[in-house]
Amino acid sequence: MMNERTIKTRTLIFACCLLPLAFLASACREDMQNQPKYKPYRPGAFFKDGQSGRQLIDGTVARGHLNDDPLFYTGKIPETGNQSQSQGAMPSEFKGFTATFPIEVTAATLTRGQERFNIYCAVCHDRTGTGNGMVVQRGYKKPPSFHSDRLRQAPVGYFFDVITNGFGAMPDYAAQIQARDRWAIVAYLRALQLSENTNVNTLSPDERKKLDSGAGTTESKTEKGEQHQ
Repeated sequence: MMNERTIKTRTLIFACCLLPLAFLASACREDMQNQPKYKPYRPGAFFKDGQSGRQLIDGTVARGHLNDDPLFYTGKIPETGNQSQSQGAMPSEFKGFTATFPIEVTAATLTRGQERFNIYCAVCHDRTGTGNGMVVQRGYKKPPSFHSDRLRQAPVGYFFDVITNGFGAMPDYAAQIQARDRWAIVAYLRALQLSENTNVNTLSPDERKKLDSGAGTTESKTEKGEQHQ
């Protein structure tokens, strides 16, 4: 019989032989580890000029991405566009943003905006826009309330720009929300601001009746609305 020392020696030799084989086997993977491809616009030998692909033809626009209306797609007033929007008293941080909607704001627009707001925005801003959404309650940085004096004075184009490009800890939502829906969200956001900061004395009798029939929050909303006027 082999003694214990001989067994250990043979085991060590066997392990040393298997180790190189393991390295060789791992180097032979060809599934997703080594793909025969060129990355876009990288040099390559596919074409005679040393390029891996062809440059885009001048004037080429991706289908569905002809953003030919700067006001609609940016929320900013073009330098050669409508100059009738007076911005003389507007804070400098809001200069250049449109104060009017480039779309018609209807009941359907507000309904769509509310739906999109509740899906994408309420998790941080909560459904009333005070900035106490569920993820904030779980430790995420709290956003400012939409009902602050600063944001009540902000033009609609500013909100559109923030949704499009992000701001601070807020990421951009241009990929998740199409431009028209971003404007619908802004319209609903403006409705939220008005609902929390409207002087009830300016309401019609029918509107007051609807307000008074609300669920227990009439008094606090009335006092809040009157304080802001």
